[in-house]
Amino acid sequence: MDRYQAMFERLAEKQQGAFVPFVTVCDPNPEQSLHIMQTLVEAGADALELGIPFSDPLADGPTIQGANIRALDSGATPDICFDLIAEIRAQYPQLPIGLLMYANLVYSRGIEDFYQRCAKAGIDSVLIADVPTNESAEFVAAAKKFGVHPIFIAPPTASDETLQEVAKLGGGYTYLLSRAGVTGAETKANMPVGDMLAKLTQFNAPPALLGFGISEPAQVKQAIDAGAAGAISGSAVVKIIETNVSTPDKMLNKLSAFVSTMKSATRK
Repeated sequence: MDRYQAMFERLAEKQQGAFVPFVTVCDPNPEQSLHIMQTLVEAGADALELGIPFSDPLADGPTIQGANIRALDSGATPDICFDLIAEIRAQYPQLPIGLLMYANLVYSRGIEDFYQRCAKAGIDSVLIADVPTNESAEFVAAAKKFGVHPIFIAPPTASDETLQEVAKLGGGYTYLLSRAGVTGAETKANMPVGDMLAKLTQFNAPPALLGFGISEPAQVKQAIDAGAAGAISGSAVVKIIETNVSTPDKMLNKLSAFVSTMKSATRK
């Protein structure tokens, strides 16, 4: 059974939703990034969503752009990122690990080579933020060839046709956007997600995780009460890294506290 499916079944038995933090790999530097990822898992993260540093992150607000800059300034390369992810995979064999990234990074490596490298590092899923379903055929084919789930975004403005495509092409989980726009904890998630969730269920889509603007336990609880299988929080996690860059121990303590608080909100 694949890791996402196993995670969702395990959580359903415990009557919990999933809490999935996002960080940029190598932020603020490779060594510390490893400690950060370990801390997130030890504090109760059910899965990890990871970014590969990129110089022009289109869908991201200032917080995640800052993470990309810090990582690149520290000498991050995709290969260093893959090596760190492989270390996390070795330590946590059951943990679902997803990438959230941009098409340029896939193209620059060659699509097949990229997914093969993902499989080798033990990555379960890849979401390419700037590739909609109608442009995704070659990515989906390569992902499936190497046993990696292609993840798709279901935006709040999506037509039924788009949601059907998301359901048909996606695997692992569905990334449900709580609102349109760029990522960031500053803009609160708005939650008319019940209708979207009903449609995704009707179209037999993979379980939905709600993302964008999730920064408080109450929002996690709301997402799960509305029927989502869990929530993803990125900017709020990265903000803790940004604010505590010069005090690594304090940073890890704050990350741990944040994750355990958010995770406790997933209990139904």
